[in-house]
Amino acid sequence: MLRKEPLVTNHIYHIFNRGVNKGEIFFSDVDYQRFLYSAAHYLVNSTKFSHRSKLSDTGAESSKVGLSEPKVQILAYCLMPNHFHFLVNQLIENGITAYMSRLNNSYSHYVNVKYKRVGPLFQGRFKNVLIDTDEQLIHTSRYIHLNPLVSSIISKVEDYKWSSYLSYISEDEAMGKFGLCDPNPILSHFNSKDDYKKFVLDQEDYGRKLEQIKHLTYDYEG
Repeated sequence: MLRKEPLVTNHIYHIFNRGVNKGEIFFSDVDYQRFLYSAAHYLVNSTKFSHRSKLSDTGAESSKVGLSEPKVQILAYCLMPNHFHFLVNQLIENGITAYMSRLNNSYSHYVNVKYKRVGPLFQGRFKNVLIDTDEQLIHTSRYIHLNPLVSSIISKVEDYKWSSYLSYISEDEAMGKFGLCDPNPILSHFNSKDDYKKFVLDQEDYGRKLEQIKHLTYDYEG
């Protein structure tokens, strides 16, 4: 269920948020890249993500100063034009809240400066759903990875650049291009990466399970 109570350490949550009035939050490939590099930066860095570089840059070469204990472990993610999804394991007390606050504030500042806009970018505080069971965990990961396909942005899930799906199915991706995602906790429930791919692409089973989990998230695909 959607929750407002404190997030519990060593528990996994589905984290999501969208743009104000369902508006876009990503306007170019560079913006998607910037968000993901920022997300990777704040996993192990307590300093601000640099905005001194040219705004057309992704900021990939972030500072190594201020390295800190990881606050969260990201198991899956998907960025969509007007919203995002994360599956996150909280590693320390208040870890998710601190991490998402830094990430959202940093990216909002970047967008407002780059596009000369004012006001909030996101529709309030991020929403969260506690993952109660292993079954809910794997089905939520599928829901997240299928977002671009269900929204008709792409015709093949593996063609979408802004999700963690390739980290799950490709031997070359490992932690993914951005060093952000650890797929192993979810892949451990499958015999192989190919089995996970078949699970994601099983549309009939997805349709049945969606009825069980759709009340646990907002309909951001509209």
